[in-house]
Amino acid sequence: MNHTDIIKRVHWKDLRHLSIPEMLIENNLTIPWALASWVLAYFGYYIWALPFSAFFFLTALRQVHNGFHNSLGTNKFLTEFTLFSNSVLMCASMHAVKFNHIRHHKYCLSEEDYEGKSAGMSWYGAILYGPLHMFLIHKVTWQKGNRTYRNHLVAELLAVIAFVSAVFYFQVPFLVYHVIVMVIGELLMAFFAVWTVHHDTEAHPEIARTQRGSWKNKITFSMFYHLEHHLFPAVPTIKLPELAKRIDQVLPELEKKQTF
Repeated sequence: MNHTDIIKRVHWKDLRHLSIPEMLIENNLTIPWALASWVLAYFGYYIWALPFSAFFFLTALRQVHNGFHNSLGTNKFLTEFTLFSNSVLMCASMHAVKFNHIRHHKYCLSEEDYEGKSAGMSWYGAILYGPLHMFLIHKVTWQKGNRTYRNHLVAELLAVIAFVSAVFYFQVPFLVYHVIVMVIGELLMAFFAVWTVHHDTEAHPEIARTQRGSWKNKITFSMFYHLEHHLFPAVPTIKLPELAKRIDQVLPELEKKQTF
């Protein structure tokens, strides 16, 4: 069963549209986690702040990921603002990540897919590859991206440098903590965002791994419905649980490898 056959059999186009409450959720999901982590870190409770920082990183990744596919329900300016602001807070250029992610969908797990390079590695190999992964994401965008992508890349990296420099120059402890945790998160992207959802899927790259089980998808904010995302990338994350139900009903025979 190929991608085209699946698209024909699953009713999905109505899931592209967000209600106002859904739009507000998708565009503000990061705020409580960021505030909680910063407040705890401000008072020196760094260990307690860590899970909130992790959830901020995860929800920010969900937010920009929807932005990559124009699925935030907002206009172009607000979508670009989301990518820029999260670039600063996550300490990497989200337009660089976007450029490679769109190529990932087009060239999934082929030689031209720089985002997906770690999928064929061992789990520990993907972790060790993390720093090179982030370097290549930015390098490839500069080399292969058009002028618009390059301009965004430069602007976001300059903003990140300015933010990080100010944080360390003025020695703001809770923001120093934030920057360190975000950098660690970026260095683990090759493992968490690529390897976990694509390892051992080279035979059918478009059939990525997915996740079933309500509590697992709740604590990961539906980010591991990756098979569903690859088949229907225009569907916002908040709609993926419903999309998964429709796929299970219409295509029960479709092999679904679990993420964890």
